[in-house]
Amino acid sequence: MIGGPSSAIQKQPKPTPPLPILLFNDECAVCRHIGHWVQRSAQRASGDPAIIVQPIGDNPATLRSLNPDLDIWDAYATIHILMPDGSMRLGGEAVAQVLRILPTTKWFAWCFDTSIFGFRPFQVVLNVAYAILSDVRPLFGCESCGKPKILRPLQWMTQWWKTLTRRKPRPIPTPHFSSLSAATRRPR
Repeated sequence: MIGGPSSAIQKQPKPTPPLPILLFNDECAVCRHIGHWVQRSAQRASGDPAIIVQPIGDNPATLRSLNPDLDIWDAYATIHILMPDGSMRLGGEAVAQVLRILPTTKWFAWCFDTSIFGFRPFQVVLNVAYAILSDVRPLFGCESCGKPKILRPLQWMTQWWKTLTRRKPRPIPTPHFSSLSAATRRPR
């Protein structure tokens, strides 16, 4: 029989496996630049992405829908990758996982799994490098990350020196309507 029941069966497309999700701080210039680089590098030869790159956003409920253990403030502070199996990797471990996934970098990502007597030296170096980048990224234009820990004492000393060398005292803003107790506490 030509055109029998076998011709009515059409091939169904294969379901695509869930992809890892890289969360990054879109308000940070450094994170945004790295996120866009990952997005460009994540294209496979077939044109399908190897990883989903997603900015954190402002809604904690949206992040919790991705993973119930995910806190929005932790996500702003440290890079996160959510794996399809439900696990979550942070910091240097997340960077290593991204390098394993990207088609252009997976050729050397094996080194992060190399263990010498239970010690992974390349992963430790990557963790330290990420910690340093995380501390100094405000120097590169990240206003949402705050001041780098290294510069906080330096900033305080600079502000103190400017206050000492200033000829005119800074004016104190006066509210239009203030209580009597606030007026007595205000220096004259």
